[in-house]
Amino acid sequence: MAPHAASPASTTRVRVWDLPTRLFHWALAACVIALVVTAKAGAMDWHFRLGYTTLALLLFRLVWGFVGGYWSRFGSFLRGPVAVMAYVRGRAGAHERIGHNPLGSLSVLAMLLVLLLQVFTGLMSDDAISFTGPLASRVPGAWSSWATDWHKDAGQWLVIALVVLHVLALAFYAVVKRERLVPAMVTGDKALATPQAVPQSRDDVGRRLLGLVLFALCAGLSVWVSRLQG
Repeated sequence: MAPHAASPASTTRVRVWDLPTRLFHWALAACVIALVVTAKAGAMDWHFRLGYTTLALLLFRLVWGFVGGYWSRFGSFLRGPVAVMAYVRGRAGAHERIGHNPLGSLSVLAMLLVLLLQVFTGLMSDDAISFTGPLASRVPGAWSSWATDWHKDAGQWLVIALVVLHVLALAFYAVVKRERLVPAMVTGDKALATPQAVPQSRDDVGRRLLGLVLFALCAGLSVWVSRLQG
């Protein structure tokens, strides 16, 4: 009697990224690309609008990093150098491969910090010709001068470099490691090859309403900042 063919390995779907996190991710990606385009095109009115939107998104992500779904919380993915080196050497546990891996968490942290710096230097900038940030008159002149230079030069190129690095990392994982990271940020789910007892991110109506309320508050704060000029 012929042996039975091996049954395919069972998979378990885990809700990793809640809807507020996914919307934040794609909205931020769109804003960053549009910010670079408007800066190069000299469309400063739109550049400022997008900057305020980005500020609201970043503020939301900082708050959501403490109260959002399990895998969106900073405590679930920020790791020390020991965990990073273990991941690089291929010794990371399965738990650390579900959300942001230890190396990817450094990229996330760097992106958030650099974008926050870029936004706040934009708010303090004043080129005395075409634009003046709402905080320019509220900080020392030396701060405004440094912020203007950083925002237009090093800061802009650092953001572009991080975006390119992010895209290259996604391509590397897809082509070399056969791990597609983008679909999970679209659907919210990851399929695990072996059953594991891992926490899932809560993503029900209540959590989504909480995310909406928090973003509305962050947007309101961003609007308030925009009206500080003068």
